[in-house]
Amino acid sequence: MRSYIHVDVNIKDMERFKEYAARIPEIIEKHGGRYIVKGAEPKVIRSSDRIPQYVVVIEFPSVENADNFIKERESFGLTELFNQSTEGRILSVEGCI
Repeated sequence: MRSYIHVDVNIKDMERFKEYAARIPEIIEKHGGRYIVKGAEPKVIRSSDRIPQYVVVIEFPSVENADNFIKERESFGLTELFNQSTEGRILSVEGCI
C-alpha cells in the first residue's frame, strides 16, 4: 500500500531551508519517493490553525519505504536542519488506493 508524507511549513531561516531543500531530493528518490505536490502555496478553505506558506506531498511505494526515508533523513542530520529552518508539521499517511 502506498504511503504519503505531507509537509506544511512556514520558513523562518531561508538559507538553512535552501540547504535542506537541496539535499532532500536524493534521499526521497533513493527510497522510491516522488513529489506529488512541491512548494505549493495552499488555498485555504477553512483553518483554525496558522496557515502554512508551503505544502509538500511525497508519495512512496510502501509504508516501509516512507519509514526508511524518515530514518535516513534523521541519520543525515536533515531533521535538525529542517527544525532549525521551519515551523510546521510533517505527517505520514497510509494510502488506501
